[in-house]
Amino acid sequence: MIQLTKLNRTPFSINAIYIERLEATPDTVVTLVSGKKIHVLESVEEVTDKVTAFYQKVNLLTSLKEPNLEE
Repeated sequence: MIQLTKLNRTPFSINAIYIERLEATPDTVVTLVSGKKIHVLESVEEVTDKVTAFYQKVNLLTSLKEPNLEE
């Protein structure tokens, strides 16, 4: 789960796995796989960072670096 903030400043948690798309219109719009859209205060970059951190935490995304094949 990641923590985001609605435009009315209400914090909420969302399962990052259900995020399909992020758009800046100029507000950040989070579109879920269900088609539901949620406008949030965080920037697209902030949401992306939170999603990446979540994926790393649950081992769905280990490292963005190239593996060292010489080891």
